[in-house]
Amino acid sequence: VKHTPSAFNSQSSRVVLLFGKQHDRLWEIVKDELRKIVPADKFGATEDKVNNTFKCGYASVLFFEDMNVIKGLQEQFPSYKDAFPMFSDHSAGMLQHVVWTALSDEGLGASLQHYNPVIDNAVKSEWKLPESWRLIAQMPFGKPSAPAGDKEFMPISERLKIFK
Repeated sequence: VKHTPSAFNSQSSRVVLLFGKQHDRLWEIVKDELRKIVPADKFGATEDKVNNTFKCGYASVLFFEDMNVIKGLQEQFPSYKDAFPMFSDHSAGMLQHVVWTALSDEGLGASLQHYNPVIDNAVKSEWKLPESWRLIAQMPFGKPSAPAGDKEFMPISERLKIFK
């Protein structure tokens, strides 16, 4: 968190780390909130996924961006006003990558989840977090139960251009 770069050294990223019962509570909140919007006949599969993929992990990292910081930068540097939310997202992504890499270096597996905005209000209420914190992502982690599955990749030439 401390050394992850941010635009204008804004340091707008915020992190909540949940272990044990607090980690379990997060995933109960996810199920409670999803139950309100997922059709009953499909909720069983949703509940199984949450219980057997995310809740069974060791802990969860919650990533936030403090919108008061962004607003302050917008006021201080009006010519960049429209860009600061995007800059904030860039910093958030860098922090998520830093945390993912650190967990991986310790032999832990992680996934990046986005149950926001569905869970935002319940999460802020449960842990008494500032209203200015915007939830970006949830990263449950733990001991990998299996190697990562295969995935297809586009040709790198379609994603990378090199000029000399």
